[in-house]
Amino acid sequence: ETPIFNKQRIDFAPPEKINSLVVSSNQLCMSLGKDTLLRIDLGKPDEPNQVELGRKDEAKVYKMFLDHTGSHLLIALNTGECLYLNRSVQKVRALSRWKGHLIESVGWNKFLGSETNTGPILVGTAQGQIYEAEISVSEGSLFSTNPDQYFRQVYTLEEESGPAPVCCLEIERGIEGKFFIIATTRKRLFQFVGKVPEGTEQQGFSSIFAMHADHLPSFREFPANFGFSEIAFYTPKLRSNPRSFAWMMGNGVLYGTLDYSRPDSILSDERVWVYPSDIDITVNKPISIVLTQFHFLLLLPDRVKAVCTLNGQVVFQDLFLEKFGLLTRMIKDPTVQQIWIHTEKVVFRYHVQRESRDVWKMYMNMNKFDLAKEYCKDRPECLDIVLAKEAEHCFQNKRYLDSAKCYALTQNYFEEIALKFIEAKQEEALMEFLIKKLSNLKPSEKTQTTLLTTWLTELYLNWLGILEGDPSQRNLYLDIREKFRTFLSSPKNKDCLFNNRASIYELLASHGDTEHMVYFAVIMQDYERVVAHHCQHDEYDEALNVLSRHRDEKLFYKFSPVLIQHIPKKVVDAWISMGSRLDARNLIPALVNYSQSASTQQINEAIRYMEFCVYQLEETQQAIHNYLLSLYALCRPDSLLSYLEQAGTNPNRIHYDLKYALRLCAEHGHHHACVHIYKVMELYEEAVDLALQVDVDLAKSCADLPEDDEELRKKLWLKIARHVVQEEKDVKKAMACLSSCALLKIEDVLPFFPDFVTIDHFKEAICNSLEDYNKHIEELKREMEEATQSAKRIREDIQEMRNKYGSVEPQEKCAACDFPLLNRPFYLFLCGHMFHYDCLLQAVFPNLPAYKQAKLEDLQKKLAATSQPSKSHHRPKDADTISLGKGQQSREQIKADIDDIVAAECVYCGELMIRSIDKPFIDPQKYEEEMQSWL
Repeated sequence: ETPIFNKQRIDFAPPEKINSLVVSSNQLCMSLGKDTLLRIDLGKPDEPNQVELGRKDEAKVYKMFLDHTGSHLLIALNTGECLYLNRSVQKVRALSRWKGHLIESVGWNKFLGSETNTGPILVGTAQGQIYEAEISVSEGSLFSTNPDQYFRQVYTLEEESGPAPVCCLEIERGIEGKFFIIATTRKRLFQFVGKVPEGTEQQGFSSIFAMHADHLPSFREFPANFGFSEIAFYTPKLRSNPRSFAWMMGNGVLYGTLDYSRPDSILSDERVWVYPSDIDITVNKPISIVLTQFHFLLLLPDRVKAVCTLNGQVVFQDLFLEKFGLLTRMIKDPTVQQIWIHTEKVVFRYHVQRESRDVWKMYMNMNKFDLAKEYCKDRPECLDIVLAKEAEHCFQNKRYLDSAKCYALTQNYFEEIALKFIEAKQEEALMEFLIKKLSNLKPSEKTQTTLLTTWLTELYLNWLGILEGDPSQRNLYLDIREKFRTFLSSPKNKDCLFNNRASIYELLASHGDTEHMVYFAVIMQDYERVVAHHCQHDEYDEALNVLSRHRDEKLFYKFSPVLIQHIPKKVVDAWISMGSRLDARNLIPALVNYSQSASTQQINEAIRYMEFCVYQLEETQQAIHNYLLSLYALCRPDSLLSYLEQAGTNPNRIHYDLKYALRLCAEHGHHHACVHIYKVMELYEEAVDLALQVDVDLAKSCADLPEDDEELRKKLWLKIARHVVQEEKDVKKAMACLSSCALLKIEDVLPFFPDFVTIDHFKEAICNSLEDYNKHIEELKREMEEATQSAKRIREDIQEMRNKYGSVEPQEKCAACDFPLLNRPFYLFLCGHMFHYDCLLQAVFPNLPAYKQAKLEDLQKKLAATSQPSKSHHRPKDADTISLGKGQQSREQIKADIDDIVAAECVYCGELMIRSIDKPFIDPQKYEEEMQSWL
């Protein structure tokens, strides 16, 4: 595996020895020899930029400082002078106000600095003074003025022996405008805390140092020192403020985090990591320190050591060969997290790769399991180790529920973990383990899911059984019951519970837990079991509520026979609310069973539902109408006749069985209803016979029904008359029958009267009958006279037609061919049109129907046959004469038949011309030929 710190030697051979090297924002500046400065943009390493310092004296570069943007470079000389170089220019400028001070450290302003202006910065000197300064480059006239705007002292750092060199300076901004300034000497670390009013940041930090003019700021001091110290910071990506620090001093490395919310000190979680045993500060003291996320690197004269900040262990050591020379300086580019090391001849670069790869182990060993899981969340095998360790740690500390949650996420053997909790008698933890394990199973692991689900159900039921009998545990019982119900109703467990519901029912039954059996049945939508349970416990209203709520037709059909025996009105209301979703035919058995043992009042509920089906739902099923008819016949005779009348008299639109209805009404003695049914069946004689037993007027209404059969009507009225005369012996009513029916005559009724009846009773009827006969005779006479006159007029018209003629002039021409008319046989019509026989035949024939065309051809053939002479020369004379006479007669008849067809009407004035109005003048088939003839 690639090491965390991967070293790379830079392919660079300096022409002179390297005095100092700084890197920031991918900008590298290197001091070579006495007077040369090399600048390299690491994005374009092949384009180095060389600048001459222009110094003729013996001054040497003491230190260089590069700001966070890589734009401002400060070069401190050992002569107490300081030079400045901006990235955009080639000329080095001396800072006159800085002269006389040996610069040890610079605190850059990361909040106000830009490429042309540093903003207020802090400068530490070897004499312990802290100065505030600002460097600005004018864009219009570069270096036309001094770049150093001001340079004023703001504070002096001291140790017990007096002023001490300011080894490091760092400026950080916290919340609410609060600034933190960290300054270090050889063995002290100072903190200056204060607020800079909003809008006055450009005025600098004098106000913060002024607050500590009368009293010392807070500081940390350590006894040992090796003449200098160095502090390093680690800033995560995408953040502007450092998160941790490491201060290299005489007693070791002070490491901690930075908490910007603290009021007085930004340093937090401090601890000192002593130097490894092979480091002797008197002989090979550390030179530089660099801080990464989890390590700090110490630079020694011949090697680099990396120490983990979590446990203080050396995790990496890199020894450099003697040929490279002694290591001089180590620095980190905070923007790209690269570490640079140089000697006087060689430059090396370290890449930090996957620094957090093994951090999880350290956090795990420190029992910081949340952090350990955070750093191995993308490595399942490592995460499993951490979870197992955390579970074991919780178990040993008797945190069984937490242990169960962790164990459920591991790949450890399920049986071992379960036995572990069983032996410890921790059923609650065992249940938690099983629940978490169940939630982590895949849908394909059906066997494991079934096992865990069944086991959990058993555990829940055991626990509830123990708690139910203890009143002091009532709240816990309710809590466990709620959890159990949540478990049963969980959508994830639904399929498994449904597939194994028989086993769950058995478990619930074995524990006698009917409450949860009903609850589980509702979840499984096993409403049949729920309704059956309510019915068994005489909870009929609850059973009906379940049926009404879930509206399952099959359950209504199954349980209605039971429910209607106890709550008939509510059941019928529920049926009505279901509307057309219920098939009333399937409910008839329940109603029949109920109505046989119920009172009239209860039967009314059955009638109410049947009426709803018939009148509201407009059901047409015969069984429904027949059952309603039977209920009417049994309990509501008044409604029976109105129902039959409303159903109508058209047998095709009647939905009940006529024969069944007739038998039913006859059994219960409902004669009016029977008469109506007879009328519907068109059995008028039976209807009249039965109606005469009830009411003569009813019989009369039946007798008039066969309107198209006068004979039957007369027969029916005779039945009524006979009944009136013979049974009621009412002569006046019998006479009234004569007036009610025009078909009856007095002579039809007389045979029904007894012999002793005198003529006085029907004298008037006889007179009326005789008068009718006289009127009829007179009518016949008048009709005969009219017929005689009509026949006379017809004979006169015939005679007139026989004498009618027309005159034809010699020059008349055929209306069709325009040739002289008299040359050939012709026809003359009353309209004045005249046609040759053959011209008329040619015009009429195409427009005749097919059967007339065939008949005309046949007549023409017969006519041609009669015109040919006989071929026999031995026929007797008498026979020829007879044949000729017959032939002449037949020929005339044939010609007359042809005339009837051809000359029935004028071809120009008759219907033929009207029918041919849509025909074109030119035949479409001959259109092209006709058109060409006109060209």
